[in-house]
Amino acid sequence: MQKIAEIGYTTVQVSALGPIELRTLKEICDELSLQIVLTHTNPDRILNETDRVIEEHDILECNYIGIGAMPDKYRGLDWYSYFAEDFGEAAGRIAEAGKLLMYHNHHFEFEKIDGKRLIERLIEDFSPEEMGITLDTYWVQAAGADVCEWIDILKDRLHCVHLKDMSVQGTQQVMAPVMEGNMNFRGILKALEKANTKHLLIEQDVCQTSPFDCLKASYDNLAALGYR
Repeated sequence: MQKIAEIGYTTVQVSALGPIELRTLKEICDELSLQIVLTHTNPDRILNETDRVIEEHDILECNYIGIGAMPDKYRGLDWYSYFAEDFGEAAGRIAEAGKLLMYHNHHFEFEKIDGKRLIERLIEDFSPEEMGITLDTYWVQAAGADVCEWIDILKDRLHCVHLKDMSVQGTQQVMAPVMEGNMNFRGILKALEKANTKHLLIEQDVCQTSPFDCLKASYDNLAALGYR
């Protein structure tokens, strides 16, 4: 966390936590002036331990409870309806607590199944007050979709987004620091401004160099454009 703060970041997402007490984590972040704005939380816990998950986010002073991906079993047309049914109650309780369930996309949500994309089914079944979308720019691009178009479609839900770029090595698509790949980030950032997105979060699952070097490159490139 100290290295992240030294780069210049002031907000973080926390997920895949090891054996650390939440109050200790919060104290560390407070000392470094890092605000925890989003988590990725185990979907089973969101579903079955909703009140406890809300309490934990109260400790972190974090209003956005993230689900990193739709569990595998719900991804087909036969099972998707159960996702809306199962998570609808949890989303409602989270909203009643003054927080918001945030769904993080990959590329599979853009597959058309029986003429409709999974991402379209999500926004039909959950209102903006029940579910936000943590739009991941790389995965939208990987799906062959237009990132700026989907920012406009989802503009009422984009409280937090994941920014990462796409480059190529030979014939392979690879993740890259923001502004160092081939995606239209100037257009993407303008679209996010219009959507009144609150938190631009850097995420790079796979780095060609040190993760901290990648974080610094993304931060510096965004800071040069006035995004801090």
